[in-house]
Amino acid sequence: MRSTASDVARLAGVSVSTVSRALTVPDKVSTLTRLRVQEVARGLGYHPNQAARGLATGRTGNLGLVIPDLENPYFSSITKAVQSRARSVGYAVFVADTDEDSQEEPEIIRNLAKQVDGVILCSSRASDAELVDRAKETRVILLNREAADLPSVTADNVDGMRQAVRHLWALGHRDIAYVGGPVRSWSDSQRRLGFERAGAELEGVRTQELGAFQPFFSGGVAAADIVLASGATAVVVYNDLMALGLLERVKERGIVVGRELSVVSFDDIMLSAAITPRLTTVAVPIPLLARTAIDLLLGLFEDGAGTPGVARTRVVSLQHTIPVDLMVRGSTGPVPKPHRSLAR
Repeated sequence: MRSTASDVARLAGVSVSTVSRALTVPDKVSTLTRLRVQEVARGLGYHPNQAARGLATGRTGNLGLVIPDLENPYFSSITKAVQSRARSVGYAVFVADTDEDSQEEPEIIRNLAKQVDGVILCSSRASDAELVDRAKETRVILLNREAADLPSVTADNVDGMRQAVRHLWALGHRDIAYVGGPVRSWSDSQRRLGFERAGAELEGVRTQELGAFQPFFSGGVAAADIVLASGATAVVVYNDLMALGLLERVKERGIVVGRELSVVSFDDIMLSAAITPRLTTVAVPIPLLARTAIDLLLGLFEDGAGTPGVARTRVVSLQHTIPVDLMVRGSTGPVPKPHRSLAR
């Protein structure tokens, strides 16, 4: 026989209404009560009726996630983490891939708005004004992006770049290059800012930005020869996927990574620790990003917060910056001695 809310209430020692709140609006009950009810519900295999939930709360029980590229392992990890967190609080997630085309976003959000309670918009390439317009369609949380006063969750790109450059400086590198990502990437703009600041802070360092490249393996391949021609002994790359392409190309050129050229990147995707040499990278705590974004979005439901024309009354902070950590591995090493240009 199918379990009911009454069964959960009896075993958890609470009322049926408390069971309903714990499983549909968990922020309305204490943490201990919520966890007890959820544990009992899992044990009984009980799931609240979504249609009834919608009638009671005015919500669909669905959230949207819009990402630029599902084939990129970083965004795949974000998708998995968002879905895991949403599931733990009783929500389903609809995922849409823009294929790195910001022009697709308006129609995607317009369609999602009819089916979800809010949207997490990840690494959008749209302008601030465009994002403000899109937030009029539904509640929107920006992930890996800041714009105007919209709610956002970002990694600390500026400090991540500072950690990367200081690490290379400590290894003796004084000629450091940066291989950038897409021109309209907010994360890239923050990493460029961190690169500029770190170069200004450290004595004797010459920094050079080598341009903007596509955030794919092929973008790193295209950048590799430019890096070698630059004379830099170390390079920071926009993301791990590009760094993998760069490593492949410089190896073809006969350069020993970690000895003749040091390479650092961002994201810490699974492959970064599976190649040779293992990639030194700035680790972005994806589960924490996802959890913060989901919790921020759910917080906007309180008293209509986040709805156009309704004042926010319960959400204390709308912008969150998550710390990052440098993972030092084999792709970085001391500056070559005697110094020589890597251009061949």
